[in-house]
Amino acid sequence: MSHLEIEQHDAKRLAAGYKKSFRLVEILAILSFWSLTVAIIARAYPFHHTHPWVLAAGVLSGFVFADFVSGFVHWMADTWGSADMPVLGKSLVRPFREHHVDPKAMTRHDYIETNGANCLVSLPVAAGVLFIPLDIEGWVSFSLFSLVTIGSMVFFVMWTNQIHKWSHLEPEETPLPLRVLQKLHVVLPPVHHRIHHKAPYDRYYCITTGWLNWPLSKLGFYRHSERVVTALFGLIPRRDDIGLKAALQLAPLVLEEKPRPATHQP
Repeated sequence: MSHLEIEQHDAKRLAAGYKKSFRLVEILAILSFWSLTVAIIARAYPFHHTHPWVLAAGVLSGFVFADFVSGFVHWMADTWGSADMPVLGKSLVRPFREHHVDPKAMTRHDYIETNGANCLVSLPVAAGVLFIPLDIEGWVSFSLFSLVTIGSMVFFVMWTNQIHKWSHLEPEETPLPLRVLQKLHVVLPPVHHRIHHKAPYDRYYCITTGWLNWPLSKLGFYRHSERVVTALFGLIPRRDDIGLKAALQLAPLVLEEKPRPATHQP
């Protein structure tokens, strides 16, 4: 879609939006997240002899759900809101705007900047998992499966930005074991992710494994979701990411007025 009149933010201005004060929050979030992860594993581990298949199924289910969550959050951050919004704009939206302008920027981020925000948004869910009861008679398998599935999902969602970063490394920068995992499509392969980086950046949002990109695209999941949001709130998809002109070229009916009822002249 080279004819689109895309207007993006300045990369240097976006990069400058990463503040040292937020970095402290990220460090605390990372420490808290790993503490909660250990606590979740400690709750599930005693069942590894009696319910091994429940644990295995939960881990795999969480892995798949993580791909969906990564895509949904990615779509939300790419499509709605502004980098100038308070709190969420600076912490969540800004990195996605920067990434479309400078895809290689994240390869220069350290572990804290890469994963801090993901740990932060994962904390409430990770904490909630610890309250799932595992001692209700007749419900142990279901409760355990729920705990492990959600715990696994949160764990792999936390790794999403790291996996995403790896997909943007040059081949010579990528360790052999990681290249094998990417080639086997166990984690997001670079070639697969390039589809998302073709303007106007409106598809293939899942960035953990990318397994769900094709089915969600075929179902039109994001386009239908955008129509619902626009109908309810009047928002224009991707306005802040690619500019108003390009956004309207992609969604020309967004601002179209509904026909008004005819008025009878006296």
